[in-house]
Amino acid sequence: MGKTISCSVLLALISCFYLPFATALDTITPSKSIKDPEFIISQNCVFQLGFFSLANSSNRYVGILHNQIPVQTVVWVANRNSRLKDSSGILNISDDGNLVVSNGKAEVLWSSHVTNTAPNATTAQILDSGNLISTNVEKGRKVEIKSWKSPDDPSDGNFSLGIEPFNILEVVIWNNNELYFRSEPWNGNMFLGLMLPTTVDIDGFSVVADNQQQTFYMAYEFSSDSMLIYFKLDSQGKFIEWRWDAGKGNWTNKYSIYLTDCDVYGKCGAFGIFDSTKRPICSCLEGFKARNIEEWSRGNWSGGCFRTTPLQCQRDNNNGSGAGQDDDGFLEMKMMKVPAFPDRSSIINRDCKDQCMDFVG
Repeated sequence: MGKTISCSVLLALISCFYLPFATALDTITPSKSIKDPEFIISQNCVFQLGFFSLANSSNRYVGILHNQIPVQTVVWVANRNSRLKDSSGILNISDDGNLVVSNGKAEVLWSSHVTNTAPNATTAQILDSGNLISTNVEKGRKVEIKSWKSPDDPSDGNFSLGIEPFNILEVVIWNNNELYFRSEPWNGNMFLGLMLPTTVDIDGFSVVADNQQQTFYMAYEFSSDSMLIYFKLDSQGKFIEWRWDAGKGNWTNKYSIYLTDCDVYGKCGAFGIFDSTKRPICSCLEGFKARNIEEWSRGNWSGGCFRTTPLQCQRDNNNGSGAGQDDDGFLEMKMMKVPAFPDRSSIINRDCKDQCMDFVG
């Protein structure tokens, strides 16, 4: 979440005092709950946590929304898969110390599901960053961004985005259980495969990795206070940057890290090349041919390609049957992603070729 435009002290006070149903606090405690249609607001009135409905729906949800934007902008939904059917909802700290959403029948529709809580000491605070901070911290849980089923339905969709360690950290998007997009490795400053326009400030991205604890997370903080930005994984699997346009009074779509079919993982299969300017759009690397000609003729390239000329080490192991053929070499390929599961190496130039040849041999 990018930084937001700060309101002045006077405007903040006016906004906080005159918003209907808002409480004077930014924190929920065991003795302080909120009931529909109440909500709490962050210290400088940037975000609110409370009850809301989406357009064309009477269902009620609990979530975090922008407080200063005239267009309803939902940041997070607690009970996304268990909607409230009326306005009897309540958000409170339960006896076991978890933050829960319940209906009028005292049925729990959503829980933070944190173990080893301290019930009497648990609080939940909404910050100006849009984060909801709980005094309970649970390690070992994988956190992902999950798409909505549709623009009007916040229940779980098919796509999820997160960080996968692989050999080197990468951003990936999953379509259910299938790998749909991978960014390429993190090089310490950026993810190599994110083909971002020059207007995008990549300096705000950061990745923190603790290999011993197997803990990884990614954050983004925009370098300018004059612009409001957020990123969203939509129901079609596109991770899109949105910027607030004060002149238009709405959000504008700036770019998506998933741009064309070329970005879909495995579109052309192993050893395949995607080129949208050619027909067919998939072809094989030099020295390879389609594994299934019939499938390729039908536009299904996922089977990929196979090597038609054995490597030198394979020829040598075959009683020298490749005598007289050219030695193995390297072919420079531009605008290509590094293959999945790469290994990091500190060597450069010819040392890289020598190491590779030693590995192959």
